[in-house]
Amino acid sequence: MNARTQSQIDGLKHAGIAVRAAFDAMVEACQAGMTTRELDDVGAKVLKQYGAKSAPQLYYDFPGATCISINEQAAHGIPGDACIANGDMINIDVSANRNGFVADMGQSFVVGDAHPEQARICQAVREAVDSAITKVRSGRSLNVIGRAVQAVADREGYTIVQNLGSHGVGASIHEEPSYIPFDNPKETRKLTRGMVLTIEPFFSTGVSWVHEEDDGWTLSVPPGELVAQFEHTIVVTDREALVVTA
Repeated sequence: MNARTQSQIDGLKHAGIAVRAAFDAMVEACQAGMTTRELDDVGAKVLKQYGAKSAPQLYYDFPGATCISINEQAAHGIPGDACIANGDMINIDVSANRNGFVADMGQSFVVGDAHPEQARICQAVREAVDSAITKVRSGRSLNVIGRAVQAVADREGYTIVQNLGSHGVGASIHEEPSYIPFDNPKETRKLTRGMVLTIEPFFSTGVSWVHEEDDGWTLSVPPGELVAQFEHTIVVTDREALVVTA
């Protein structure tokens, strides 16, 4: 989407409000002993209250309102009977269509007591997104995002997952520009005013590729590896980016 009018900006903000409310409610409700289906029900209820429709369900017939991934699961985990335990690293990814506008956000966090390395990778990937957002301006190379993300990953000793990454959004859940958030000096595309996109790198402890599980949805790293994501939806401007999922 290219959001140039105030009505488009407002539509994206309203979608972002719904997504953020669902995410926050899920984080607050998340506790050891509950199933991922029960957690998904929390998000689904909030989206309905805001008049928003789950984007994964709407566009891909995903078997859940949100994506909930545990430990080595990087993304697209299906809500079900899996029971959340203390010390699990959880990724909640919420995206929704509200009145024709789509916003998308996600975050990895630890339930209960976090191991120091779990906390460190979650903090690092969040820092990478925050850094990248400050670099976004219309007219700059799309690679300012990848370069900023790569700098944090390299400094902290993490690998960027290369077959998951940021994408355009706004009128649908996945649009152009599609790209992977790592430093690519050959990138020729430019950020343009009004461009709507996510910034969502995945950091791992040495894995550069995720594999699809037998369920046809869940994307995972090998057991024993850590993987964490952080994601916002932004609108490119001539100055600082507008974060609609903040």
